[in-house]
Amino acid sequence: MRKLSILVLVLLSLTLFLSTCGGTTAPSEMILATTTSTADTGLLDALLPKFEQEFNATVKVIAVGTGEAIAMGQKGDADVLLVHNRTAEDQFMKDGNGSIRKDVMYNDFLLVGPKTDPAQAKGLEIIAALQAIAESKDAIFVSRGDKSGTNSKELALWKKASITPTTASMQYLSTGQGMGETLRITTEKQGYTLADRGTWLATEKTLDLQIVSEKSNDLFNPYGVIVVNPAKFPKVNAKLAEEFANWITSPEIQKFIGEFGKDKYGQALFVPSAGP
Repeated sequence: MRKLSILVLVLLSLTLFLSTCGGTTAPSEMILATTTSTADTGLLDALLPKFEQEFNATVKVIAVGTGEAIAMGQKGDADVLLVHNRTAEDQFMKDGNGSIRKDVMYNDFLLVGPKTDPAQAKGLEIIAALQAIAESKDAIFVSRGDKSGTNSKELALWKKASITPTTASMQYLSTGQGMGETLRITTEKQGYTLADRGTWLATEKTLDLQIVSEKSNDLFNPYGVIVVNPAKFPKVNAKLAEEFANWITSPEIQKFIGEFGKDKYGQALFVPSAGP
């Protein structure tokens, strides 16, 4: 009987040992709320398997507009954010919703439109191009209308142009969709829209559009990673979220981001920007 008891103890100890070994431990889950451009470009598909393997993690990606991603963070419904609206990000941190924020990368926005260019806006600086579109009777502008980082930038540019775009004042359509779908609708309607360069490069060959205006300080598009604050939202997986924030800003992954897309598009879709 004593031998049987010893055998049971040995088996229990072995089971406990195996359950705590890295190979059998259940993956830790992390919810990443992010802008659609990180998904539409294929960047997350290239990055996340590396992170999941290295940290024995499962990442649930919710790709929505930056506004919706930040709203999720404000309710503690995500563990980490990867977004691109610096003003909203700073307010998120100021309100105590985030514990850590780091710069990750940047690219820029582009104004794209039909090759027929009914507004004769091609080559104009962005504000002048928007004014030309608003004044043209034949030009259609397609907005994401989803409170995303791109939509916020678009509205800021209209404001700088002293224009309030409405369906009454011009042919202004709102899709309520992500960047990839909005570009598809724009080519279908033969309209103009604001897009991030990464998504444009990843989808350009499927679209009947051209770049109309680019390369302006007004079109800068920075991305940041934010760890949702566990002091305010105790249920978030802050430990893994912080690991992710440190990992995506590490020299190795920053180098990977800086090379991503070069082989396929002839240029990187994003420029790494994490500090030393």
